[in-house]
Amino acid sequence: MATPRYPALYQINTRVWLTEWSRKLGRCATLDDLPDAELDRIAAMGFDWIWLLSVWQTGPAAQKISRAHSGWRKDFEATLPDLGEEDIGGSGFAIQDYTAHGDLGGDAALARLRQRLRQRGIKLMLDFVPNHMAPDHAWVDEHTDFFVHGTEEDLQRAPQNYSRAQTRNGPVILAYGRDPYFDGWPDTLQLNYGNVALQEAMIGELLRIAGQCDGVRCDMAMLILPEIFARTWGIQVDSFWPKAIPRVRTKSPEFTFMAEVYWDLEWTMQQQGFDYAYDKLLYDRLREGHARPVRGHFHAGLDYQNKLARFLENHDEPRAAASFSSENHQAAAVVSFLSPGLRFFHQGQFEGRKKRISPHLVRAPEEPRIEQVQSFYERLLVALREPALRDGDWQLLECVPAWDGNWTSDCFIAFGWEKGDEERFLVVVNYAANQSQCYLQLRFAGLRGRRWRLEDLLGDAQYERDGSDLESGGLYLDIGPWRNHLFRIGELP
Repeated sequence: MATPRYPALYQINTRVWLTEWSRKLGRCATLDDLPDAELDRIAAMGFDWIWLLSVWQTGPAAQKISRAHSGWRKDFEATLPDLGEEDIGGSGFAIQDYTAHGDLGGDAALARLRQRLRQRGIKLMLDFVPNHMAPDHAWVDEHTDFFVHGTEEDLQRAPQNYSRAQTRNGPVILAYGRDPYFDGWPDTLQLNYGNVALQEAMIGELLRIAGQCDGVRCDMAMLILPEIFARTWGIQVDSFWPKAIPRVRTKSPEFTFMAEVYWDLEWTMQQQGFDYAYDKLLYDRLREGHARPVRGHFHAGLDYQNKLARFLENHDEPRAAASFSSENHQAAAVVSFLSPGLRFFHQGQFEGRKKRISPHLVRAPEEPRIEQVQSFYERLLVALREPALRDGDWQLLECVPAWDGNWTSDCFIAFGWEKGDEERFLVVVNYAANQSQCYLQLRFAGLRGRRWRLEDLLGDAQYERDGSDLESGGLYLDIGPWRNHLFRIGELP
């Protein structure tokens, strides 16, 4: 399947999805029970990828910890006031085995779903969690040396980061999987990348996964970089990703790797071999609400930008409809998803859902749809199917003051898109809470001597402009707070 230069990905919480279908069907649904009409609906929305969250087998040990953890339970109850024990499935990132969960139908059902998606031109992305495993993973008994060990002193000093595990060879103290800036995740055990045999075993897991999907989203992928691992654990390790990724691509040349990554390490992960890296920096700047740092973000080279995954929410972040005002939400979405890179959307985003769902939960709360949000995304998704916006050439455009002292010109973010001479689009956003004006400097060739229609695909506005004026002075803009436009530029007779 050919993938456009700038594809669209839809993240779905698999267990929540199947819980919803179980309610509709009146019985426990598996991946085989997902109707073709539902897959057709997603394909019609223009998605190139579906990322199915939490497909892999989890076990009772992690689930027991999830249900007993008082801090987590408060979060669960805030999401589901009618929380029941059956709603807490355990974290989908506490993986017991890289086989499709039996409750979802197992590997055979996953293979059939993948084939149905392929028939619709959709690729399948699944999780890979390099940093840790569930406490009841088979390796805890078979290969205890695959995990980071601690001492009695470690357990006494940092009980939030270590635990005593019972293995068939006797008790051992093992470290929880962790991010160095936070306490350990007590439903996981930390893998030891200083062990060459562990690295080879994890490459083996990736090779097996590559036979079941078209790509992986790698959880906290930067945690196993040598400098990060050494700083966290005091253990020297060899680089994993530059060995693992080529090995997988020898078997599956088109296989795609997406890195969840923070701490300004996006470029590092791209250099390690990743096709895409989370663009958390853009997300944070959009949340701050100031145009200049957002605009500055787009001065980076396209060799970097084309490999960024742009998002406004995911299972780790707050819901966009809860984080942004309605108008700011739309402006941020236009900037995010009409820039170059992977367009990364999340289940519930289109309906304006406001409650984030923990990966430990298998049920979502009932929430009303926000019609304004849904209508906006319907228009945006239709627009994103335009060939120029999927495979065209992008450029950042300059906005200059309309008069001396016109400081609001600094509030604009504007892009140009084109594919050949026939398809041209203009993205304009006033990313501020005030009315703003500027002259937008267009850099499309051949405007002079012709008249042009500007038709907004996200609204109802239409304008006619003289090409000579556009080339010499630019396009004058005077638009309200957070207002945005996606203009198709077409020549008038």
